[in-house]
Amino acid sequence: MPTENLRVLTSASYAGPGDAGRTGSWRVLRPVIDYTKCAPAKTGKPACFFCWLYCPDSVVSKTLQPQINLEYCKGCGICAEECPPKAITMVEESKFSGADDR
Repeated sequence: MPTENLRVLTSASYAGPGDAGRTGSWRVLRPVIDYTKCAPAKTGKPACFFCWLYCPDSVVSKTLQPQINLEYCKGCGICAEECPPKAITMVEESKFSGADDR
């Protein structure tokens, strides 16, 4: 019996920034990280990265000072909800109007 017919097909793709497309201007809330509370930034060690782990759009970097790619962030707030030291707060987009900090 040929084993060629018994191979299991799996996906060769990986989740990455922008899988769900650019956000545009419709996001209502924007995540803001307070690095004085963020465990990796505060300790200088790879600590929790729950924000990176739970982000459904994979827009949070796994660095000692996590960065959020706002071009693709949908503002769902899961990162803020899962952050153990509550270092991420969701701020209304209207507070940033006119500011280009992307």
